[in-house]
Amino acid sequence: MILFKNCEVYSPDYLGKKDLLAAGTKIVAIEDNIDKPAGISVEVIDGSGLKIVPGFIDAHVHIAGAGGEGGPATRTPEMQLSYMLEAGETTVIGCLGTDGMTRNVESVLMKVKALRQEGVSAWMYTGAYQIPTPTLLGDVGKDIALIEEVIGVGEIAISDHRTSFPTTEELIRLTEHARVGGMLGGKAGIVNIHMGDAKNPFQPLYDVVAKSELKLTQFLPTHCNRNDYIFEDAKKYGKEGYVDITASSYPYFPQYEIKPSKSIVELINAGVPLEHITMTSDGCGSLPDFDEKGNLVQLEMGYPKSIFTEMVDTVRNEGFPLEKALKVITSNVADILKLNQKGRVEVGKDADLVLLNEDFEIIHLMAVGEIMVRDKKMLRKGSYET
Repeated sequence: MILFKNCEVYSPDYLGKKDLLAAGTKIVAIEDNIDKPAGISVEVIDGSGLKIVPGFIDAHVHIAGAGGEGGPATRTPEMQLSYMLEAGETTVIGCLGTDGMTRNVESVLMKVKALRQEGVSAWMYTGAYQIPTPTLLGDVGKDIALIEEVIGVGEIAISDHRTSFPTTEELIRLTEHARVGGMLGGKAGIVNIHMGDAKNPFQPLYDVVAKSELKLTQFLPTHCNRNDYIFEDAKKYGKEGYVDITASSYPYFPQYEIKPSKSIVELINAGVPLEHITMTSDGCGSLPDFDEKGNLVQLEMGYPKSIFTEMVDTVRNEGFPLEKALKVITSNVADILKLNQKGRVEVGKDADLVLLNEDFEIIHLMAVGEIMVRDKKMLRKGSYET
């Protein structure tokens, strides 16, 4: 058992100064004052001057590597556990991405299992950019219903020169199978959509809804801040569906990208409900730039820490309240993906906690009840990290 004393608790809503007791993998008490239980081994951590917030959820990470648009030497490496911990992340959702041809979803699944063994929480999307998309059991619905680690399908590419240009009927069939698989497996069955640079990028999703009984909330389109015109379209789309902001690419492509921290505030000001907005890193994914002839001219790699950096900038630079800024990387993600034990500091939820000082430095981090960072020192690293 671990007892945190005198913390400013954000659930992410602000609860005030509280004590918090974690036992096993769960939060078991949050009170104004909790006395150390007698006769039980309890570690006490003084949280005076610290904010305790939910562990961050990064719902779009290429945990098993990605890339390759510039040839074999440009394939990105697997994500290291330390990337998560330095980012304040206790949960990730892995995906495949562009390369559904020489990489496979089996490798993503094994990386999910590895991260869980290393002490954090992880799930995954089955599939890749292409339709028909690669799967584990031959159908996205079966993967979602039968494989515990699989919660949806993606990222499926549309409005991009790397997409397989699925027809409306193909997108409907894929989404229906994901939805039913989610119903059978008690999961979100979400379809994570890679949004490309084409004009009118959301039209394929509107077409699916117009020709079926599906809703826009069955999709989680990402990269919605990749240029000015998709971002303007996202302001309308987000009033009915979800929009995901990519955090890691802005520093590399400021001439195109809308800064993530500004994106959040602008979406809110445009009337998009806060609960419809998420922010992910695209961590360990390749971030390519192509010229008008389709030639690769720049290639970078994203890092998970970007969601933490941009969340802080939302508070510091944009004047957005911390309790609201936290939601785009905690409770909103948990609700959309039906991760019922994640995203909130509440009794009965998983003990995924980050303790921040006034400078937004990570002082302590707990993942599923285990201290992973203590006094700014990382106590755990991946199996082959030095």
